[in-house]
Amino acid sequence: MTEIATTPITAAPDELAAVTYNSDGLVAAIVQDIATNEILMMAWMNAETLQMSLDQGRTVFWSRSRQEVWRKGDTSGDRQFIREAYYDCDGDTLLFKVEQEGKGACHTGAYSCFFRSFGDGTAVGSDGTAVGSDGTAVGND
Repeated sequence: MTEIATTPITAAPDELAAVTYNSDGLVAAIVQDIATNEILMMAWMNAETLQMSLDQGRTVFWSRSRQEVWRKGDTSGDRQFIREAYYDCDGDTLLFKVEQEGKGACHTGAYSCFFRSFGDGTAVGSDGTAVGSDGTAVGND
C-alpha cells in the first residue's frame, strides 16, 4: 500500500485567535472529501486538537464521550489527511477537506456519516443499498 503524504498547515496566530470555542472549549469540525466534495463527518475539536491537526496534517478530535484526544484512523486505519483547512465567518465552525483513506469516515462502516435522510424513511448502507429505518434492504423485491 502506498503511504499517503501528510501536509502540515501553518496557521497564523490571528487566524487561530479567530476560532470561537463553546462553553465546553470545543468547536464543530466538518470533514469533507476533497475529491468528491461529499461531507464525511462532524466531530469536535478543542484548541489542542486543532493545533495537532494542523501540525500533523491529519484530523485529530476531542472525544466528548471518552474525554480524550483521538486521531482519526489510529485504530480503524481509516485515516484522514488534511489538504485544506477553513474557519467560517463567525469562527465557530471549522471545515477540513481531506483525502480519506480506508473504508470511510463513519464508525458504522459507511463511507460518510450522513447516509440517512429525513422524509422517505430510507437510508443508504455502506454498500450503497437503500435500507429502511428497521435496517432491512428496501426496493429489491
